[in-house]
Amino acid sequence: MLPVWLGAAKQTPMHEDSTKTWLGHLAQDRRYAAMAGLGFSSGLPFLLVYSTQSAWLSEAGVPIETIGLLSELTIAYKFKFVWSPFLDKYDPPLFAFFVGRRRGWIIVSQIAVMMALAGVAFGDPAHWIAWTVIFSLVLGFAGATQDVTIDGWRITAAPPGKQSLMTAFSEAGYRVGTLVAGAGTLIAADRYGWRTAYMCMAALMTIGALSAFLAPEPESDLLAHRDHPGFMVTIVAPIKELVGRLGPWAVPVLLLIAGFRMPGYMSSAMSMPLFKSLHVSDTDIATVTKIFGFWIALGGTFLAGYIVRKIGLIPSLLFGTVAGSASHLSLAWLAGSGQSDFLRFAFAVSIEGFAYAFAQVVLITYMSSLASTELAASQYALMTSLCALPGSLLAGASGFIIERTGFENFFIGTSLIGIPVALLAWFVWRNHPPVVAQS
Repeated sequence: MLPVWLGAAKQTPMHEDSTKTWLGHLAQDRRYAAMAGLGFSSGLPFLLVYSTQSAWLSEAGVPIETIGLLSELTIAYKFKFVWSPFLDKYDPPLFAFFVGRRRGWIIVSQIAVMMALAGVAFGDPAHWIAWTVIFSLVLGFAGATQDVTIDGWRITAAPPGKQSLMTAFSEAGYRVGTLVAGAGTLIAADRYGWRTAYMCMAALMTIGALSAFLAPEPESDLLAHRDHPGFMVTIVAPIKELVGRLGPWAVPVLLLIAGFRMPGYMSSAMSMPLFKSLHVSDTDIATVTKIFGFWIALGGTFLAGYIVRKIGLIPSLLFGTVAGSASHLSLAWLAGSGQSDFLRFAFAVSIEGFAYAFAQVVLITYMSSLASTELAASQYALMTSLCALPGSLLAGASGFIIERTGFENFFIGTSLIGIPVALLAWFVWRNHPPVVAQS
């Protein structure tokens, strides 16, 4: 058992690492390079399940009502905690013997993603939408499974002192992947057609597969599981272990996770309608949010990795909560101005994007520290689902709220939602929860 104080502001490994450059970390430890490659492959499938694909569906003449319903194809990402416990307890076919449990599941899921992308590519949504729906559902489940297995490897492959850097490199790779899956797919589709674009994305998944082969496997995953408990026991065991280990701190800690991204989910749902209401051009939106925004988010990602190692995890979590929620005031300011001036638009969006990226890395590092080594994949998937569901449900009502309050008051309100979450983070920090162990 390796004891870890989640709120410690000083940890020797963190301060030792902080003296090196990012390139120095990559050269010293191949886990970081592997993490960046795996993060890239993790960023590809999600947008290709629905968001980017919706452009293809629109071009094919699919009714807007149907396109809206197909947003539910991403449902696997919200409920991945259901099957994630089996990835902790069972070894994958064939690959486990050669590369171990977690890397084996990563490679299996990546092969499934590539096959699903090829299936979507050879579909024709204009004449046979059922084919596209079936393979998109498979793509969603394969992509969500890949996320679960990569997160499990990240948590078990490196000690707690290296998790902030592992998360930073993972997020950096992920953002490159989403940029390629978004802007890259649209450009390829415009020039060569959707079939070629999706096949190119399938080919790019080999970057993640190569990273999985080159990544070191945690020793704990090289041993085959001999105990295979029943269905319900397998699902309940990770929850029971996590709650039992946290003890009386389970409620405040899990509430903190559930509320952390709630303001962000509501804000994200209405940011695009705000931009369109201000008559911002599609070119300006793409330039600021996709291209320029990529570098802004990358800066927030690596700053978060540095800050966590400097001041500790829980203080960084408190700072991320405040910064993430307060950044919505920039969108309120943009809405109040009633103008679509490019510099004003870029400034407001950059503040929100930078703060979001910072808060995201801190939250991922925090949730990773809570997961046990043995049940890393299932417990982390459970916490990410807990983080996503409340905000997603509230985001569905955001349009009705704006009809009554307007954009400016709405974004002020989403910022204020962060106050009780920040108070909860302060409470957890100041009251020193007991030691939480990674088993």
